[in-house]
Amino acid sequence: AFSKAVDAPIITSFAVSKGTRGADGVWTTTQAQRLLDLTREAGGSLYAAEFFNEANMPSAAPEMPKGYTAANYAAEFRLFRDWARRAAPGMTILGVGGVGEAGLLSEVPVAADFGSHVSTEDMMKGNPNSLDAVSYHFYGSVSQRCAGLGIGTARKADALTARWLDLTLRDYDYYARLRDRYEPGKPMWNTETAQAACGGSPWAATFLDTFRYLNQNAALAQRGLQVMLHNTLAASDYALIDRDTLTPRPNYWAAVLWRRIMGETVLAAPRSPSPALRLYAHCLAGTRGGVGVLALNTGEAPQSLTLGGKGRAWTLT
Repeated sequence: AFSKAVDAPIITSFAVSKGTRGADGVWTTTQAQRLLDLTREAGGSLYAAEFFNEANMPSAAPEMPKGYTAANYAAEFRLFRDWARRAAPGMTILGVGGVGEAGLLSEVPVAADFGSHVSTEDMMKGNPNSLDAVSYHFYGSVSQRCAGLGIGTARKADALTARWLDLTLRDYDYYARLRDRYEPGKPMWNTETAQAACGGSPWAATFLDTFRYLNQNAALAQRGLQVMLHNTLAASDYALIDRDTLTPRPNYWAAVLWRRIMGETVLAAPRSPSPALRLYAHCLAGTRGGVGVLALNTGEAPQSLTLGGKGRAWTLT
């Protein structure tokens, strides 16, 4: 009902825990088919799906088979892919949906809570040219809820730094290189992202995070990212809307302006007068010949911008 009300296609992943597996421990399509059937009975459809969530950390899910490997994934993905092509031919098949391999999982020892790591490259290598789009997840860090993992947390002091804002490009480039190797020419989707993993830091709900939110939209559009899914609409600190009061947070208004102003055609970014002023441009949404410009002042000093013509401005403070 929500999908229909707001014209938001359903993108999901499937269960792979004990109840989906046969006596031999291998994944079966039974529960996936049931989800598909129930969705159709309710008058809906599945627009796109990953096989399962964050497959590069399978042991983080307690009911996954112990010692799950890239070879296990490759064999089970073939079952999923072949079923999906038959049962839901209009559904976009995404994968692998890995997370953290360019940063969080590569720069520090993996905490035991995260479980063992199965590399996205090894999984993609097992079934090249099998996806409709290559998907990945991105978080620059974790929130205080996961401080016990020992990999640091997102810091307010870093929120406007070039390093923090550009982490999203590092991860995109990592997974895009794998795309070029195993799924050449396929679109890139970021199917889960927010300020920090583990629910977001408290400041994810404030205007301070709006710089990251908008910069990530714009910088990845410049790279050619086709789809980005924000985590979440109304749950935890990184939600666009407060769960209890339904009050929109700053990133909600940023999302509204992005949708209304920045169209799907990405233009070359205007030249900036200062490294602190990040500028991005798209064709104006819904207006032929118009241009939408996003200006992010990440510094302390005021910045001026000459647009060279008439314009209408929205300022977030």
